Amino acid sequence: MLTEGRKPKNDEERAVANVNYFLRERDSFVISTDPVLLDMSAVFGFLAQAQWWTGLTRESLERALCNSLCFSLLEDGRQIGLARVITDCVTYAYLCDVYIMEERRGQGLGSWLIRCVLEHSDLKNLKRVALITHDAQTFYLGLDFRFTSHSNCYMERLQSIASCCNSNVEVK
Repeated sequence: MLTEGRKPKNDEERAVANVNYFLRERDSFVISTDPVLLDMSAVFGFLAQAQWWTGLTRESLERALCNSLCFSLLEDGRQIGLARVITDCVTYAYLCDVYIMEERRGQGLGSWLIRCVLEHSDLKNLKRVALITHDAQTFYLGLDFRFTSHSNCYMERLQSIASCCNSNVEVK
């Protein structure tokens, strides 16, 4: 990573130095896509406890976060929430791993976080932003998400944990 006052050494560092990350502030709260501000240990701690992600490891989380657009919700620099987006930045995004720490719920931070996600310049004009939720349907309906009207069109392929994590399988 770059430190202040040091000039970039190569093209990769120059590209990172010229990135304008998404940033919104409200009182002592900040929402940012700057990966330097994301506290992976805090995110791992929450997701491991929530048990949304069967088979979660620090390595799998790090890989997922590095390949996603992540919106960190911070209070005085402390990670208190997250929204992760997987997208092609043209037509489709999948919103996942959304959370607010329990002690901060009920303050409108979740709504603010999702509105910030939807306002992001790479996401605001997408044809579709999808998500799967087992317990927050009412919350997302309030943010203009809708149940799919063509459930016979939406399909997915699920792999069991045993088959996708079996490292002894040889791919030819």
